[in-house]
Amino acid sequence: MPTVGPIIVPCAHCGARNRIQRGRAGAHCGRCNAAIDAGPVRGAPTTSSEPIHLTDASFERDVLHSKLPVLVDVWAPWCGPCRMLAPTIEAIAGRLAGKLVVGKLNSDENPRVAGSLKIQGIPTLLLFKEGKVVARQSGVMGLEQLEGWLRGAGVS
Repeated sequence: MPTVGPIIVPCAHCGARNRIQRGRAGAHCGRCNAAIDAGPVRGAPTTSSEPIHLTDASFERDVLHSKLPVLVDVWAPWCGPCRMLAPTIEAIAGRLAGKLVVGKLNSDENPRVAGSLKIQGIPTLLLFKEGKVVARQSGVMGLEQLEGWLRGAGVS
């Protein structure tokens, strides 16, 4: 029998936890007002045409327990090369939605995860499969170069 009543749903954009009614259409995050899917919530997001916001609190659920491969962009707002890479990351999220989850982790706001990943420079891209890092790349890449890197790691 399905669960009824309120559930806690993390916002894919800002990570805030929201108490909403399961299946309620039109739910929005109380912090950033982004639309929230209030359907069955189990594990990590599986489809998104935009990068999801990763945090120290959401990283295990959204990356390590994801059924799909996850591309993690470790960045910071003050980083010029990170800002140059952002449109490419957004394009990949749209092109590979349903095949790959794309997440962005602000290293300044999430030092626990950034430290555990041994991030020494940004931007750094990490590709996770089944909770493990299978590819790592630092620096800016163009769209074609990033697509080639992902294909080389088995994501198409």
